[in-house]
Amino acid sequence: MVSKATEEEFLFLAEEEQEAAPESPHSGEWHLLIVDDDEEIHTVTRLALSDLLVLNRKLVFHHVYSGKEALAFLKTNPNIAVILLDVVMESDNAGLQVVQQIREQLKLDEVRIVLRTGQPGYAPEESVIKEYDINDYKTKTELTRNKLVTTIIASIRSYQQIRTINQNRLGLQKIINAGSNLLEQHSLHEFSEGVVTQISSLIGLHAEGVLCAQIEDDGSASDNIYVLGAAGNYAPYIKCRLERLNNDRIIQQITRCLDQRQHIFTDRDTVLYLGNSEHAAAVYLETNRPVEDFDRQLIEVFLSNISIGYENVTLFQQLKHAAFIDPLTKTPNRNEFTVLLQDTRRLDPEQTVAVLVDIDHFSDVNDGLGQEIGNELLVAVTHRLVAQFGEIAQIGRIGADVFGLIGPQSALTPESLTSIFDMPFQCSEHALQVNATFGFCRLKDSAKQGISILKQVYIALNRAKKHLVQNFEYYDAQMETMMMERLVMLRSLRSDFQRNKLQLWYQPQVCLKTGKVIGLEALLRWPQTEGGFVSPATFIPLAEYSGLIIEIGDWVLQQACLMLQQLTHAGYTGVRIAVNVSMPQFRHHRFVQSVIDCIEQYQVEPARLELEITESVVMDDPKAVIAALEQLKAFGIKVAIDDFGIGFSSLSYLQQLPLDRIKIDRTFIKDFQGVTGSLIAETIVHLGQKLGLATIAEGIETAEQQQLVAAMGCEEGQGFLYAQAMPATELFQYLKTTKS
Repeated sequence: MVSKATEEEFLFLAEEEQEAAPESPHSGEWHLLIVDDDEEIHTVTRLALSDLLVLNRKLVFHHVYSGKEALAFLKTNPNIAVILLDVVMESDNAGLQVVQQIREQLKLDEVRIVLRTGQPGYAPEESVIKEYDINDYKTKTELTRNKLVTTIIASIRSYQQIRTINQNRLGLQKIINAGSNLLEQHSLHEFSEGVVTQISSLIGLHAEGVLCAQIEDDGSASDNIYVLGAAGNYAPYIKCRLERLNNDRIIQQITRCLDQRQHIFTDRDTVLYLGNSEHAAAVYLETNRPVEDFDRQLIEVFLSNISIGYENVTLFQQLKHAAFIDPLTKTPNRNEFTVLLQDTRRLDPEQTVAVLVDIDHFSDVNDGLGQEIGNELLVAVTHRLVAQFGEIAQIGRIGADVFGLIGPQSALTPESLTSIFDMPFQCSEHALQVNATFGFCRLKDSAKQGISILKQVYIALNRAKKHLVQNFEYYDAQMETMMMERLVMLRSLRSDFQRNKLQLWYQPQVCLKTGKVIGLEALLRWPQTEGGFVSPATFIPLAEYSGLIIEIGDWVLQQACLMLQQLTHAGYTGVRIAVNVSMPQFRHHRFVQSVIDCIEQYQVEPARLELEITESVVMDDPKAVIAALEQLKAFGIKVAIDDFGIGFSSLSYLQQLPLDRIKIDRTFIKDFQGVTGSLIAETIVHLGQKLGLATIAEGIETAEQQQLVAAMGCEEGQGFLYAQAMPATELFQYLKTTKS
């Protein structure tokens, strides 16, 4: 029989004396939680197990004194290997309730639990074992030191096995996920990290190692060795060069493994060769012990199964890189830049701006110096942008000569971006001085994401290109509203034109000496369903911008020639018609021939058709305009220059133009009360006389204005004094009532 004193001091007794084991080096720790409301139990348990090494690791003790404290502790410290748990504490079954909450609420299925009770027979051992996930259930009197040690060792081994299975499952899941999501951004790195974790799990080690290869982030071969995947303390070094580890042992072992193309096993570490000559990698693991033959066999089987997977992941990484990275500058392309703009919630909208940088006249570099020099310029611009903003902003190339940036508004300013282009860019033997235009969009001004934000920055960039003073513009919601209104108007214009809703009206031109109608100016009108008309100043520029003016211009010419034909049949053979021509029409390769074809189709005299051009059209491309007008003039068609004097007149081009008539702009006629207006009008008349050109004054509204321009020597007039523009149905009635 055992005395009471012996029962109370059971942990100090041993079933048999054992010789002291020699000390051996250990690595790692096992964390043990003692849950008991008796302070003495804590003390004697710690003393009994203080020198115990399990699987070459020492024990670390944690102490709590109630079930409530135990649960609170485990919420913040889940990596406990074994819990020694008293059944009876604040209540008779407090320990059993703790077990249930550990498994069901905290979801801690790895930790091993040993129930202890000082009240033998309180709960039947068999029923507790069946109903609760525990390792053992013993009375405190049963646990001598040797039995406690045996229980702890068995529990820790069980804990390690369960953790190995779980780690194995998690590592395998990472590889499966990486394999099934090859097109995700980090698939290669996820796969590599999974390899490290999986191999560590196979041989019962905590994941601590790296997978390295001579491969760039795009999957292409490299002269440098990079960390593709890592676990444990090395996780922060993923995507870094191997030298960044600052560990000579790892660098030496990895390099040796890749050179020899074979595994390396030592007492300190293990280095595994993976892949083939084209897609090779080395996996370094900190083992701190030799790897057993059985584990080596497992590793060989595992590596043979994943080698093809590694090769496939590498190939898919190359495909993914081609889809999202610009091959020239190695920065995100338009697709990737759009993805970066997609989740703006990760950014601070109040402080972040998206920017587009458009190199001015980049095509001139390509055309003049060649594409290779153009590419060097793009790379040089990239390097300068990265040097200036690489630490604070995302930078990408999203167009041929357009770069995108996302970063803090305080740093990405028009001034800081302009400074990038202050100094010339050295490209081969050329020092290229280029400028750029910038479009900005503050994220706080945009409720959209991704491609919508990119569209808004482009709106700002396009507005900036039209500025004459500054080279940047910030997006404003009103810009998009105006653009949408223009698009709606353009669709409506196109629709109405196709449905023949546009009209051609005519304003008479008279001889100031005889008062006879000698000509008509054809003026385009766009009536609206609800009444009224859209101003030509609004829709003509829109038609020119969209290219619709080519079709409309052909229609106007046909209508004008048809009217000349009708005037001839009605006996008005001395009346000409003037038609305005825009620059897009001159640029069209069939413009000259289309005018000639139209005249021949309606069989009208070429001299009765007059083409009116503005100074801005001439100055846009003088050589092309002069060449086209000379062909038309040779065919007999008349030419007039409209709004003369209000543009940037060039007398040299005026002398070269095959003109018949100069139109004095209404601005100078209206300003006859001032000295300047009458002086300029008189100068234009005298200039026309010197060049042998007829002159016609626009905007004559009063008899006094008519007398003044006539006194200057002007031959013809046009304005409200004679008639407003009128539709064709009213024109013949007007001609009947006037001299013609």
